[in-house]
Amino acid sequence: MKKKNNYVFTFLTIVAWVIFVGLCIEAGGLIVNFIFSLYKPEFVQNLYQKLDLSEMYNVSKWDFFNMYTFILAISLLKAYLFYIVVRLISKLDLLKPFNSFVSEQITQISYFTLSIGLLSSLAQHTSTNLLKQGLKIDTLGQFWADSEAFILMSAIIYIIATIIKRGIEIQNENDLTV
Repeated sequence: MKKKNNYVFTFLTIVAWVIFVGLCIEAGGLIVNFIFSLYKPEFVQNLYQKLDLSEMYNVSKWDFFNMYTFILAISLLKAYLFYIVVRLISKLDLLKPFNSFVSEQITQISYFTLSIGLLSSLAQHTSTNLLKQGLKIDTLGQFWADSEAFILMSAIIYIIATIIKRGIEIQNENDLTV
């Protein structure tokens, strides 16, 4: 049973790293897109995800910067969230998993997950308002389609973090009494 757990943990570590690297590439690609869309808008159609918001830029620079800020912030928050996950997995001691580091990391994961969810929800509402104004934003929905899932996930992770924090307190009390 112990070998099976190690294989599963190793597999999950690899998956976390792959997701982290993928999110970093996505964030980097979006940053490059943003810079190119400002200086060389004719190349945007050839770049990452072909995120062409030049029509929005021509109509309203404020809306363009607002939407791109949402896109970049959400992308960077997701990458940092998985950085925390990778850091947690790499420093986790399976023989003694309940410690203050684990509790802090899981609490941070819940906060960043909530931030992603709330920011995604705000971006979703803002894009809906822009759609009502007649701006073409079909390609943007992919960046904040799962806002409700992130909010729900943050609540669940926060509950788990609270349980772990209480478990650490009980463990420390037991260590003192022995």
